[in-house]
Amino acid sequence: MLILLPPSEGKAPRGTSKLRRLSFPELASPREKVLDALIALSESGQAQSVLGLSDGQAAGIALNRELRTAPGLPVSELYTGVLYDNLGLSSLPSEARARATRRIVVFSGLWGLLRLNDRVPPYRLSMGVRLPPMGGLAAFWKPSVTAALEPVKGLVVDLRSSTYAAAWQPGERAVTVRVLREAAGARTVVSHMAKATRGAVARSLVECPDRLRTAQQLAGFLTERGHRTELGDPPRAGRPWTLDVIVS
Repeated sequence: MLILLPPSEGKAPRGTSKLRRLSFPELASPREKVLDALIALSESGQAQSVLGLSDGQAAGIALNRELRTAPGLPVSELYTGVLYDNLGLSSLPSEARARATRRIVVFSGLWGLLRLNDRVPPYRLSMGVRLPPMGGLAAFWKPSVTAALEPVKGLVVDLRSSTYAAAWQPGERAVTVRVLREAAGARTVVSHMAKATRGAVARSLVECPDRLRTAQQLAGFLTERGHRTELGDPPRAGRPWTLDVIVS
């Protein structure tokens, strides 16, 4: 089983280890291209505008300029947003942490794909950025990411936001998880609550010692864990299942 996650905008301060070789070594060439382009942009006067950063986030540009020499830290410690707070990697027992390392793949605008035990420096680059000269990063990464992940067998649980989902569509073996809030008989999407719920769902999945092979098994397991779920069939051949997690 693969669990697909987005990164977070918030990142921990740098660690003490130098950058090491990353998972998915077949992505080395596109990583180098994005890294060179990001450093060049960050040394120009256009970085804040192109990266879509507020004045409060602009300090991240300095981090980008130092990416070639900056020390890194494990991905499991790097991302600090709402999703990762609710995933709670540091509080998992050792068996569940090992499953998380095997199962979770984090999509990144800079690195393409990461595992939790990869070490990278903090940076600022969303998958939604149009980075000169390659353009939109989701489209840039899509061929390489597809080639890296298509051979991986098993159920794919997609917990990514739409920006990162654009970089790979895994097809009918995947289940796209949506989080909907129900109030007064109506259901709506709420961003902050969705991130927290996706983190809780990811935690449930890495705590599960069993191999979930089908969308039906996934829905049943999450229901047993206290989530209210509704499973929707793929709309057509080659498209993923949809699993709605309903919160109130």
